[in-house]
Amino acid sequence: MNPWKKDFPILFQQVNEHDLVYLDSAATSQKPNSVIEQVAAYYQGYNSNVHRGVHTLGTKATDAYEGARDKVRDFIHAKKREEIIFTRGATTSMNIVARSYAMVHCKAGDEILLSPAEHHANLIPWQQVAKVTGAKLVYMPLESDSTILLEKVRPLITNKTKIVAIQHVSNVLGTINPVAELAKLVHEVGGIITVDGAQSVPHMKVDVQELDVDFLSFSGHKMVGPTGIGVLYGKEHLLNDMEPVEFGGEMIDHVDLETATWKELPWKFEGGTPIIAGAIGLGAAIDYLQAVGMDQVEAHDRKLTAYALNQLQSIEGIRFFGPLENRIGAVTFNLDNIHPHDVATVLDAEGIAVRAGHHCCQPLMRLLGETATARASFYLYNDESDIDQLVKGLQKTKEYFMSIT
Repeated sequence: MNPWKKDFPILFQQVNEHDLVYLDSAATSQKPNSVIEQVAAYYQGYNSNVHRGVHTLGTKATDAYEGARDKVRDFIHAKKREEIIFTRGATTSMNIVARSYAMVHCKAGDEILLSPAEHHANLIPWQQVAKVTGAKLVYMPLESDSTILLEKVRPLITNKTKIVAIQHVSNVLGTINPVAELAKLVHEVGGIITVDGAQSVPHMKVDVQELDVDFLSFSGHKMVGPTGIGVLYGKEHLLNDMEPVEFGGEMIDHVDLETATWKELPWKFEGGTPIIAGAIGLGAAIDYLQAVGMDQVEAHDRKLTAYALNQLQSIEGIRFFGPLENRIGAVTFNLDNIHPHDVATVLDAEGIAVRAGHHCCQPLMRLLGETATARASFYLYNDESDIDQLVKGLQKTKEYFMSIT
């Protein structure tokens, strides 16, 4: 039996008179008891604002909030805690990079290199940067299995390349992109790389110093933490050179009637009352994942992905998207002549939760020649029995639609 499933209380319920099979962790992960308890403990025992007071509850809340920052720093192996900015999520983090860094450093004639497989949150901000600054968006070619070949990308990285924006792991396909190699190439021409780590940080060890990325964005809710909390990692010298995008509250140092100055890192990017409970919950999530071991999390997720690809091949008329190897945490597919929304609806009737739609990746869907796909995504609380239920559910889906045609 899966040794971690017992820690996730939501999984022990019935949906439509079937035991729940949750296969939508790429959208949001479930939360273990330890995370739920830590968030509840804050609200029940020491709910208070941080940094601003000297009373006991305020001190305890501040210690927990800043302690979570230290946990994040350790988790992604950042050099300094000042490089860890708490945000509302990966989307907010990527928008801060676009607004505070790119809007200042890009100009007409510069180039921003992207993958056409990016989540909209790592695409639309760069469209806006290009619109305002006159910079040009350049897209990496994708192979037939939607992977990236460095040999084809290398000629696109030139002295005009100011930014490479890339997801570490595709939220649609589970493909793992060559981030470290791209970082090396763009640094050679004086540019920077900003990475969407929303799907990688939960599933594998991510060492920002080893990868040598300039910015990394990720969300707590995809890594067994609460919703509404995210992280922006940035190299200290870059963050020091950037202006905040929200003003007020604890990011202030000195204010007079005409001017103001900002606090030092990391607080200059955390205006207003911060996401205290969310940060504490994220810290608890990191404690949980580190107790399991990220090497073990990755091995488990890779094993499940390979098992799913193998078992699903038995279904006649199924079409997979993305590579059959070097992918993690998700399998994306369609069934011939059945819309993915219909697939997801029938699976839900069997208690199986999958995602159907364009997955916030409309340009990728067009490249795949699809309007939508179905996606089953896995995490440490899943096991082979969940995939076996998915296979049975898809067989029932086919039988149902054959019976009405």
